[in-house]
Amino acid sequence: MSTPFPPSLLAAHHYGVAGLGRNGAAAVTALLAMGASVQAWDDRAEARAALAPHERLKIAPFDNMLGLAGLVLSPGIPHNLPAPHPLARMAVEAFVPILSDAELLYRAVRTAGSRARFAGITGTNGKSTTTVLLAHMLAGCGMPVATGGNLGPAALSLPLLPDDGVYVLEMSSYMLERLEQMHFNVACLLNLTPDHLDRHGDMAGYVTAKLHVFDHQHAGDLAVLGETLPDYETIRRRLAVTRTTIACVSGADMPQCDLYCTPDALCDHDGVIADLRAAHDLPGTHNRENAAAATAMALHLGMPRAAVEPALASFAALDHRQKTVGGIDGVRFINDSKATNADATARALACHDRMVWIAGGTAKAGGIEELAPLFNRVAMALLIGRDAPALAATLARHGIPHRIVETLDRAVPEALDRARELGADVVMLSPACASFDQFSGFEARGARFAALVHELAASRDGTARA
Repeated sequence: MSTPFPPSLLAAHHYGVAGLGRNGAAAVTALLAMGASVQAWDDRAEARAALAPHERLKIAPFDNMLGLAGLVLSPGIPHNLPAPHPLARMAVEAFVPILSDAELLYRAVRTAGSRARFAGITGTNGKSTTTVLLAHMLAGCGMPVATGGNLGPAALSLPLLPDDGVYVLEMSSYMLERLEQMHFNVACLLNLTPDHLDRHGDMAGYVTAKLHVFDHQHAGDLAVLGETLPDYETIRRRLAVTRTTIACVSGADMPQCDLYCTPDALCDHDGVIADLRAAHDLPGTHNRENAAAATAMALHLGMPRAAVEPALASFAALDHRQKTVGGIDGVRFINDSKATNADATARALACHDRMVWIAGGTAKAGGIEELAPLFNRVAMALLIGRDAPALAATLARHGIPHRIVETLDRAVPEALDRARELGADVVMLSPACASFDQFSGFEARGARFAALVHELAASRDGTARA
């Protein structure tokens, strides 16, 4: 059972909130509800106007940070690289800690006297699926659960859980950089490939940020590591000194790992944990690794071993992550819009033998060259977005049929025609690129893809069967 935080929990505390997007607006609301006074600012007038008036809320630019217990910076506002935001410099000069909303949630829970446990999940890819899967598993066996962070509700919008509750938080590298006291009873680092390097300086900086998920762990806690991590042994040795229990997980048949997957089952050193043949929404080696990671954490948190198999079988995939959105004349349409880099798309391509692939947008460093070993699965590529010409050049070097169609609206009907012509049974949107050249985010891109599939089915007197 969850309850609101006590209304006087943070009375006499004064916080600053800079940036009033999803996290910032939720932070203002939560801090006021806990009795704190708040100064908030966002350069966007519409964001400021969205805040409800309150006697303890001051909406004004920051002239100084004197008297602040902490500054909550929007995750998108840099406090270090590529250059510190002026407000971040002001906070440092005033010795005011720059905090994430997840850090403030942890402090509020402990101040309220709850011993609820915390699970933190991070990685370049797969963290959202693993987060939601772990929450699904724990809730299914009766544990009070609250899920959020980088995914879904902002951390400070979550309720107060009782002692037997679990907060399951997806943690981005931006959030992890701003932790001071937060202790995860179970923490997971799934994988690492280059991402957000403009914010972290280089790959070493990105890795350092991600490893903060294990800060403050000790004996009795669990650290879960994906076996594909670069410098896996170095990370393992670093964690070993804390006496934290370490679990290596793999989606492949690697019995040397603590949890691993055969073609049909999830196993550990004691044998089969779960038959995976009924886990239809966890396709591919990468999703099996997500399942192994979630299971390792769930078991450590007290989930009965016998409950794992039905929990995995009943899990429904998240939107925009290899989600089947319809079928027309035997061709299945798959929305994998969340694949915003080549590594994520590699995991999707590996799940299908012959497809029409829709890709493109704003490419990350390296483009799609690393996908070359999987190009033989692509019957035809249809390219959209700003960097379609660069992707086309890569495909041309490897002799892969492709065409620049520029937009999803053009890509979807042509994809169906090409799939019929070439004998492909799958059309997959897995862009390997960010979406901001044409959409507000990957969610909007995926939603448009799904809508186009349904419109196409209706126009051809068919039905888009999910």
